[in-house]
Amino acid sequence: MEQVKIGKVYRHFKGNYYFVENVALDSETKERMVVYKPIYDRDDSRIWVRREAMFLEEIPERPDNITGQKHRFELCENLEKDYTKK
Repeated sequence: MEQVKIGKVYRHFKGNYYFVENVALDSETKERMVVYKPIYDRDDSRIWVRREAMFLEEIPERPDNITGQKHRFELCENLEKDYTKK
């Protein structure tokens, strides 16, 4: 399985961008957890944690996948379209 790259920006399949701060280990299971924050204003939280396996998982075809991505989060190497602008 691919591993998340710390210090990089990822795009969520719904179009928003997130900065990966670090990777932590769950204290009970030792499972890798991605620590990330949104690169846009939110009222609910500035820091998020998600299992790395879920962060990188393939997603089924769904109507809210506005980017057409294959995975929940994808590394942004070359941004061609800013999906955060409405």
